[in-house]
Amino acid sequence: MTAHDTPTTPARTAEVRRRSGETDVRVRLSLDGTRQVSAATGIGFLDHMISALAFHAGFDLALECAGDLQVDDHHTAEDAALALGDALSRALGDMSGIARFGAAFAPLDEALARSVVDCSGRSHASVDLGLARERIGALAAENVTHFLCSFAQAAGITLHVDVLRGENDHHRAEAAFKATALALRAAVARVADGSVPSTKGRLR
Repeated sequence: MTAHDTPTTPARTAEVRRRSGETDVRVRLSLDGTRQVSAATGIGFLDHMISALAFHAGFDLALECAGDLQVDDHHTAEDAALALGDALSRALGDMSGIARFGAAFAPLDEALARSVVDCSGRSHASVDLGLARERIGALAAENVTHFLCSFAQAAGITLHVDVLRGENDHHRAEAAFKATALALRAAVARVADGSVPSTKGRLR
C-alpha cells in the first residue's frame, strides 16, 4: 500500500437461498446500502413490513419467496424471516466493528412501538404487539409476531419489541417493524476502532 492508497472497508453483504418442499426464498442483502428495497412474497402486507424494515434500517434488500400459499401464509412468513435473518448474520460476520446495541421508538399516528436489539450472537426474541385482529390484509396477525421471532432466531440477535399504545393493528404492526429497523440501524453501525464489542473478546 502506498501513501496515496486508502484501506477499503469490507462489504457487508450476503446472498441466501433457502429451499424446501414448502418455500423457495432468495435474499440479497447489503447493510451499507442506499435503501434500494424490493420484497415479493405473494403476501402484500408481509411485503410492506419487510420493505419498511429494510428501508428504515438503511439496507439494500431484494427478497423473493415462492411459497405454498394454497396451504396458508405460515411457511412463507416463517421462511422469509429465517432467510432474511440468515442473510443478516452472514453480512455481520464475526460482529466485530459494530456498535452491537440499538434501541429505538417509532410512532405511526396513534401507535407507538419500542424495539431494543443486541447483536450478541445469541438468539432470543420477546415480542408483544397486542394485535387484536385475526388478519391484517392476507397475513395472519400471529405471523407478524412469528416473523420477528424467526428473524431474530436466524440472525443470532436478541430482540425485544413492545407496542406501547395504538388502536389500529396495521399501525401497531408497522410501528413495531419501523422501531426494529431503527434499532437495527444503530446496532449494526460501524465503530471507528473495529473492535469486538464484548468483554469476552468474541460474539460468535
